[in-house]
Amino acid sequence: MSPTDLEAPPAASNGDAAPRIGPHPGYISSSNQYASEIKIRRMLKENGCDPAREDNYRLQGVQLIDTVRQHLNLPVRTFDTACTYFHKFRLNFRDAEYNYQDAALASLFVACKVEDTIKKSKDILAAAYNVKNPEKPAASDDKIFESPGKIIIGLERLILETIGFDFRTRYPQKLLVKVVRSILGPDQGKEFFNIAYAMSIDMYKTFVPIKRTTFSMVMALVELTARMTGNHLDKVKDFAAARRQYHRPAVLETMLDILDLYVQYHKSTKVGTQFDLNRFMDIKIALNTELEKEFISRHMYYCSRCENEEPSPLTPGSITSPTATSSSLPGDLSMRRTARGQDGTMRFVFDPEAAREEQDTVAQYYNEEYEEYEVEVEEPIPG
Repeated sequence: MSPTDLEAPPAASNGDAAPRIGPHPGYISSSNQYASEIKIRRMLKENGCDPAREDNYRLQGVQLIDTVRQHLNLPVRTFDTACTYFHKFRLNFRDAEYNYQDAALASLFVACKVEDTIKKSKDILAAAYNVKNPEKPAASDDKIFESPGKIIIGLERLILETIGFDFRTRYPQKLLVKVVRSILGPDQGKEFFNIAYAMSIDMYKTFVPIKRTTFSMVMALVELTARMTGNHLDKVKDFAAARRQYHRPAVLETMLDILDLYVQYHKSTKVGTQFDLNRFMDIKIALNTELEKEFISRHMYYCSRCENEEPSPLTPGSITSPTATSSSLPGDLSMRRTARGQDGTMRFVFDPEAAREEQDTVAQYYNEEYEEYEVEVEEPIPG
């Protein structure tokens, strides 16, 4: 529906009936590629997530995606997309509403379709089963995968609605190859690249992929690798200084997010086991010192007052299990599910400006205006 399809509502004359309003045009959801740290914390708080349990489920879910995609020989591009969908889905649902393993496998299932590396839901379930039970492998057509397969397909619809049918994701590994070659040359940076590449896989165990641009992620990986190995840090800084799209606060936040992962979950990462824990802590101290010296906030667009505000209570629509609900869901990270009833449908619009213009045009038909009057009434005093 375009704004030109609607004419201004006719004014009702005295004694005439009010202008008739047609069916509700529905609710608009516009995709959002990025989320700030304060928005992520807010959504986790609204979900009632326990921080320790949330981190544990996130790490295990990403690890499951990585293990299954390696078993199926899927490209890293599919892994990146699956992890992005997994993070966004978990931010929109409470842990009690679903099994994180089902969400991880469903995200991989959707990513396989998006990246044209199509696998059946039973193929993914069989791969996950065979990874855990290598002594008793099962074929994908085994009956034990029929019920889990239906759950995966049910979660697929919810993942599509959660991402707003916006299939754009970021793939830092491709740009990482170009940046390392530009800095070190095609023949000198093999060992350097191997560490940075492994770090790019570990990065998806954090929320960095839904917070930062591809270039910021890559520059954070390259600089952090240089600091870890103690080599080529000057070349990395010279390369960054020559790029106008380089944003130091974004890179610092990304590096510190990755370092938090290595410090807190040292043994659950690929790179964490290759270096001493004190090495990560020393780099973290140095970066925090730079933040204080340059008066840069630890997180971009951070608001401590907003974080301390009490979250809104959970609506009935958010208590329902995602495998059984038919309620409308948000298509981005800026909206929460609400009980909308049956008076409208959810539509997904990719252009935020077009969505806002349509909402402004339609609003005049549904906004109710009231006039307030003050009336003085004398009340008798009881005797």
